[in-house]
Amino acid sequence: MSNDMVLQDKPDVKTEDKSSNDENDRRRNNLNRYDSFDIESAKIAGAAAMGGGGWATVLHLAFQSIGVVFGDIGTSPLYVFPSIFSDGIKDNDDILGALSLIFYTITLLPLIKYVLVVLRANDNGEGGTFALYSLICRYAKVGLLPSQEIEDHDVSTFKLELPSNSTRIASKLKSKLEKSVFAKYALLLSTMLGTSMLIGDGILTPCISVLSATSGMKEAAHSMTEDTIVWTSVGILVVLFMVQRFGTDKVGSTFAPILLLWFFFISSIGIYNFIKYDPSVIKAVNPKYIIDYFMRNKREAWISLGGVVLCITGAEALFADLGHFSVKSIQISMSVVVYPSIILAYIGQASFLRENNSLVSNAFYASVPKNLYWPMFVVAVMAAIIASQALISGTFSIIQQSLAIGCFPRVKIVHTSTKYPGQVYIPEINYLLMFACVFITLGFRTTTEIGNAYGIAVVFVMVLTSGFLVLIMTMIWETHILVIISYVLIIGSIELLYLSSVLYKFDQGGYLPLAFAAIMMTIMFVWNDVYRKKYYFELQNKISPDRVMEIVQGTRPPRLSGLAIFYSELVHGIPPIFNHYVSNVPALHSVLVFVSFKSLPISKVPIEERFLFRRVKPKELQVFRCVVRYGYTDARSEEVPFEQLLFERLKEYIREDYKFSLIGSEGGGDQNENRNDNAVVENDIEILDNAWQSGVVHLVGTQEVVAAKGSNFAKKVVIDYAYNFLKKNVRQSNTVFDIPQERMLKVGMTYEL
Repeated sequence: MSNDMVLQDKPDVKTEDKSSNDENDRRRNNLNRYDSFDIESAKIAGAAAMGGGGWATVLHLAFQSIGVVFGDIGTSPLYVFPSIFSDGIKDNDDILGALSLIFYTITLLPLIKYVLVVLRANDNGEGGTFALYSLICRYAKVGLLPSQEIEDHDVSTFKLELPSNSTRIASKLKSKLEKSVFAKYALLLSTMLGTSMLIGDGILTPCISVLSATSGMKEAAHSMTEDTIVWTSVGILVVLFMVQRFGTDKVGSTFAPILLLWFFFISSIGIYNFIKYDPSVIKAVNPKYIIDYFMRNKREAWISLGGVVLCITGAEALFADLGHFSVKSIQISMSVVVYPSIILAYIGQASFLRENNSLVSNAFYASVPKNLYWPMFVVAVMAAIIASQALISGTFSIIQQSLAIGCFPRVKIVHTSTKYPGQVYIPEINYLLMFACVFITLGFRTTTEIGNAYGIAVVFVMVLTSGFLVLIMTMIWETHILVIISYVLIIGSIELLYLSSVLYKFDQGGYLPLAFAAIMMTIMFVWNDVYRKKYYFELQNKISPDRVMEIVQGTRPPRLSGLAIFYSELVHGIPPIFNHYVSNVPALHSVLVFVSFKSLPISKVPIEERFLFRRVKPKELQVFRCVVRYGYTDARSEEVPFEQLLFERLKEYIREDYKFSLIGSEGGGDQNENRNDNAVVENDIEILDNAWQSGVVHLVGTQEVVAAKGSNFAKKVVIDYAYNFLKKNVRQSNTVFDIPQERMLKVGMTYEL
């Protein structure tokens, strides 16, 4: 018996001839062994990642996506031109240059990059930074936690469709990433940075959207003061966050019609202004006007790119919110409704500004015809609130993903919809976002400096997405090298140019997302670093099967009737806390199950593939190990109580393990060792049933961690102060996994890391 008791050990099927082997394979495949480590899963259709379903379904999703995904990019006409010309318009042709920049930026980044390319890099229908990271982790062994198992690759949603022949470049890059510790840390930190910036996005989007929309009151009522506008915005923001607990599903059906009305208004007004004022602005489709704009303004033109980039805010939501919809639905809604509408809106504003240079500071509302002003104002405020909702929901989703892989302190995840598992609400994060939004709105008061901060958050996420995408194109898709080079030279250069511009305004509000990202990354890194150290400690101090046998048989502690479930995060082996428990409580239950919760780098794990069991030998011990696998969007609290689900799957495993042992013995093994009498199996089932009826006890390890003696000062600060402070102020594991309080026993142990 192996000392580390690796879970992927399988029955050794030896056959003398081919016909016997084929017969065994046929019998093995006929078995329904859902809970075994030998599972061979059929392909299961996941979320409609690639647009599964009929056209009626796709069009329905396209309609819904307008109300959830495109609110942010759709409301950008509220503040783009004022941000570009913050010091006023110096030359009338500068409007053509700005319009040309807006046109090509929207066309190249949201339309071509995201809609046509990035959406393909989905993880079983899920998008975002973690989806890209998970794809890379599944293809190459770049994860920092040693909890990977061979059986993970048998999960139907884990498998990747790869080219038949791996290219030399792909193989070489994969090898370098797997061998480089620096590369592994760089990928993890980049994922954390992208997550932190997206959370910053979730804070800044409500601020700039609501503040821009309510500023329209000043245009209609000149007596309206700035304080009134700011406090009105704060009131709307507070209400917005207070209703988050009801879930987006309850109000989602109302979002799309409002956004459709918004897109109809801005496109119609755009056409009206285009015809009424200056139709010649259509010549801005010629990129020559971009060159002229830079030749004329030089440094000021480069600085103004920080305002231009605001026209694509929300493009990252196209990918981050993919899990709610499908690739085809988002492609249709963007190409048919959103893209034409916002282009017409910008053309109309440019046409208006050509004859009204002095009104650029309030370009959107100034260009609205007087008889449509108040209807437009009401729709604008509603659209701004919806735009905020998209990034708030995206923040909840990405926090859920980072929590699943040990990169964020434990928080409460509330699934607000039974129809859409990806729709979640996190109370702690919701109130953190609310207070941050209120303070930023009261502190900055205008959209100009908030726009500077907003631009940095948006461009950082886009650059990181491009970096991950290049790795995926090279290793997984194995795209032609010339295509990759073209992507880097065109898309990459544009994004880096925008990044350089927004960073120039660091002292004008640009520091905000970087400071916030630094705080969030510190929290995430401290939590993840100690999380990994704890895992390695348990791995190095795990209990061997011989020691388990010695405890159960050698010392012969009394066996109490009942089922005891030990919880730990250790996947390979039995955690040291078991020995600590036996030393202090010299009695064991009749059936012991060691349960490890494990997150896979995929979005969802089908319920029938979630449980992996292995029996600790000899079988008379009635000791089992179980790994419960989740994807990063799976709900941890099932409709059926976890203990009941575990009990039912364990019974199935006992029966199927007996069937597989019969196949192994018929293949030429020692039948005296492998063949089990049916009465023995029924006896095992009876013992398990009696244990279940006697009661279930949940034993949860509560590890206190301290820095080992002789540790340096930095390590002591991270473990003894930073991590323990976070641990004391977050939810405990028993609340996260919904363990019954009345039947839970905590076992404490100190880990010196």
